[in-house]
Amino acid sequence: MRRAPAVSFEFIVLTFLAFAQNSTPTFKTETASAFVWGNDNRSGAMSSSIRDPVTGNEIHKLNHGGIEVSSRAGFERVGSGEAGEFLNFATTIINNTDSELSVRQGGASVDGQVALPLSVVRTKKGVSKKERKQVWDLARMHCFSNGFLPDDEFFSANAAPKVFTVPPKRALTVSFIAKDPRYYSILCSVDGCYPKGTIRFAVMVNTTHFVFVWPGRTMVNCGR
Repeated sequence: MRRAPAVSFEFIVLTFLAFAQNSTPTFKTETASAFVWGNDNRSGAMSSSIRDPVTGNEIHKLNHGGIEVSSRAGFERVGSGEAGEFLNFATTIINNTDSELSVRQGGASVDGQVALPLSVVRTKKGVSKKERKQVWDLARMHCFSNGFLPDDEFFSANAAPKVFTVPPKRALTVSFIAKDPRYYSILCSVDGCYPKGTIRFAVMVNTTHFVFVWPGRTMVNCGR
């Protein structure tokens, strides 16, 4: 177990001006409290890492004040003739407190570059022809179709900022998908192919960001 510090830091919040995925985003910078996975301190937050007993995949955890937040990270190629990779995260929030929790989208970055969230839908069935070109279908993403990521709840850039609630003694799992901002992001070796650099992902619980640090080589290639 390692203690994670509560820090005040500048965190980028993405606010989209338009529905289209390729429209220009604006960035609002806010100062927020955060616990960062893997950083030791006497704050009382504990960071740890375990292996999924079924898949063997790594899971990072942060615990503080009766709240447990865990993160799984994966990646897959965009496909459909397009270059690039998707960065995928599943976050589980367990509420062991006596109060309701609110959960909001935080964000992701790759070596300091913002990784923009995707506009996604569970299925394109019923979506207009114009909108179909602006959203991604979760059912066609390997990391969802093979069960690595759940599609029950997810954040999406094409909708108003969504707030999930977690009642006392209950849990919530929510997915987040972003596009790697780099043109050449994958490094291959005899051990396999993985994103280069370090990826940071955060989710906001009440007013605190829970930040997870993922070296690219520790992420799961869930697109295979």
